[in-house]
Amino acid sequence: MRPFDARHAARYPVLIGCDEVGRGALCGPVIVAAVHFDPAALPGDLLEALDDSKRLDAATREHLAPRISAACRVALAGASRDLIDRINVRAATLDAMRRAVLRLGIDAEVAVDGRDVPPGLPLPCRAFVGGDRLVPQIAASSIVAKVVRDRLMRALARRHPAYAWERNVGYGTAVHRAAMASLGLTRHHRLSFKSRKV
Repeated sequence: MRPFDARHAARYPVLIGCDEVGRGALCGPVIVAAVHFDPAALPGDLLEALDDSKRLDAATREHLAPRISAACRVALAGASRDLIDRINVRAATLDAMRRAVLRLGIDAEVAVDGRDVPPGLPLPCRAFVGGDRLVPQIAASSIVAKVVRDRLMRALARRHPAYAWERNVGYGTAVHRAAMASLGLTRHHRLSFKSRKV
């Protein structure tokens, strides 16, 4: 069952939702989306389709992402492999969240999925554990970020087919780890994660 009911759209606040995808991957960037909309102004079927991106299949996410972009204000930011290795994945993710929110240029409360809020935002900000099932804007941001990152990893997979990124999108599956062990790391792998067992 999806978490948002269009009959109660007016109960959901108007704010900016922010979420990331790729934080736990062994390679590739972290992608963050920030999304702003008034739930009461969103088409009811779109509001009710929103959910944690991990609970939706790829075809549903691909269908929803352009609808979200057309109906809402959306901004993206990324944390590169280099940045992740330089300052650690948590700090890099929070920095990308700050940049994505600021790119919207909207004076509104910010709701972030997880336990941490990005430092340096001149806006009120709250963190929600499991926020993509509590705040519709966070759910929308998780879908957009997932679609963008998955497309990027599929494009990178064409250059590095042995790692099967088109299927595992950079996460530590058996096939991916076996390729790392036999072929080594690409320039897209996070060197700060190399201590993770291969």
